[in-house]
Amino acid sequence: MSPATEKVLLIEAVQPRWAAYVELTKLRVSSLVLVAVGVGYCAGWDGVWSTAVLLRLVNTALGTAMVAVAANAMNQLFEVEHDRKMDRTVGRPLPTGRLSSLEVVAFSVTSVVVGIAYLAVAVNEVAACLAAMTFLSYVFVYTPLKRTTPMCVHVGAVPGALPPVIGWAGATGGLSFEAWLLFTIVFFWQLPHFAAIAWQYREDYAKAGYPMLAVIDEDGTRTSLHVVTHSVALIIASLLPAFYGVSGVVYGIGAVVLGVAFLGCGIWFVSNKSRESARFHVIVSIIYLPLLLGLLLIDKV
Repeated sequence: MSPATEKVLLIEAVQPRWAAYVELTKLRVSSLVLVAVGVGYCAGWDGVWSTAVLLRLVNTALGTAMVAVAANAMNQLFEVEHDRKMDRTVGRPLPTGRLSSLEVVAFSVTSVVVGIAYLAVAVNEVAACLAAMTFLSYVFVYTPLKRTTPMCVHVGAVPGALPPVIGWAGATGGLSFEAWLLFTIVFFWQLPHFAAIAWQYREDYAKAGYPMLAVIDEDGTRTSLHVVTHSVALIIASLLPAFYGVSGVVYGIGAVVLGVAFLGCGIWFVSNKSRESARFHVIVSIIYLPLLLGLLLIDKV
């Protein structure tokens, strides 16, 4: 065990119990989910804003958040044996024994049941069904596939791209073509984003036995092609709202600028293929998505 890992474990050992549950939720990931839900809701709503409309937005975000943290918790339960082998994840609540499997199951099941029921009652049935689909596909399709094929990232990108669609359904009570444009943007954003994460931690993934593309692609050729092609696809996807009249010229210009900059960072990453360049690309991708979605809302207003 590396000195860095020992330090992490020491810090985790003295944390209060509630902190273990907070860590179980993966707050950084869940926060991006909430941003996507909010953008989808605001993009879908065309009426007059009122207290009731804002309350429904809060309810949509809250219900989706409960489902998201449930999925994150259940994912860690299914992957605990692999997490113990990775420096990146060995300090999580289950590998360190700060939470038991029974506690995680209880937390996850309670969160997903309450979250879906809350969406059905406080928002609408369409949003609740989409949230249920997100949980089931992430936990029972994507998570097992991580141990068998590098194509898992394409499968996992589906539940990962559903939050803005949930937000749209929360605002409109249904689905439309425009909602799936948002889905397409988030779908393609995830592929270069997770490729950089996988490259950054490729040794960890190899130790845990995950057949990620970064692990089986020793010289990085396939990873380079993956990052570049999907970054180009992301530029095209990001322009679809402007092309179909969902947004205007301001967003269209901004989408091109952001997309080309993101592509440039991706090319720099695959040209260097270092841990540092991969980490930088991850940071850029986390900045890119809120900027793009925020620009979409600003242009609509």
